[in-house]
Amino acid sequence: MSLLVEVFVREPDGRTRILDVPDDVYQSGGFESWRTTVWGSEFVRSLGARFLPVLASADLYVEAEDVPEFRREVALLRSRLDEVAHGTQHPRTVEEHRHQIETRLRIIEDSIRKAVEIGGGVLIW
Repeated sequence: MSLLVEVFVREPDGRTRILDVPDDVYQSGGFESWRTTVWGSEFVRSLGARFLPVLASADLYVEAEDVPEFRREVALLRSRLDEVAHGTQHPRTVEEHRHQIETRLRIIEDSIRKAVEIGGGVLIW
């Protein structure tokens, strides 16, 4: 199983409406195990991340007003990509792991851009 990255809007009644995406759009935010081994790892937390570590215990809903700060967190992880790949446990080689993390960060960044455009939030679950 893998984590899904979605864009959502809040309806006037407070309900969450997840936006449709084309079937050919890859939305993976990583493997389910990444909740604790990557995004919720002590290493990622040590960099000051506060959004992605939520995944260690729950799904992550980043509300529209928090998306700019979430964008900064993702940019921080991208800027420290080599360190994140080395600092998180994974059975693959460091190069493969780095590539996987980079791909997932790009998917999250694409969702952030869409969320900003429509005034929505980002859900990773």
